Amino acid sequence: MSNNIPENLRYSKDHEWVMVEGDVATIGITDYAQHSLGDVVYVDLPRVGDTFGSHEAFGSVESVKAVSEIFTPVAGEVTEVNDALNDTPEDANNDPYGAAWMLKIRMENPNEADSLLSAEEYEEYLSNQ
Repeated sequence: MSNNIPENLRYSKDHEWVMVEGDVATIGITDYAQHSLGDVVYVDLPRVGDTFGSHEAFGSVESVKAVSEIFTPVAGEVTEVNDALNDTPEDANNDPYGAAWMLKIRMENPNEADSLLSAEEYEEYLSNQ
């Protein structure tokens, strides 16, 4: 399987991606995750103002096959949530790195994202799955 793994993002072993802009991290699920899930029918996301520790579950994605928790790769406070996914959860399948971003977090420690996997490291991790 050929993986769509944008070079400009960081990745977690839980199959989330992170785009860092200053102290804000935009988070979503990877192409690999949406392929594994199948057709996404519902996305459950937190509220603005909620705070999470690293690798803490912040919501879930429900597909025709299963319900999977989604984890935040970095600690911080939710500053924005992609409410559009309530109406178009299928965006998680169609555009996991664009329209289907899930939330934005103001990171407690902006350097925390440096410990996540690079695109190359994530691809290597997937090849060993």
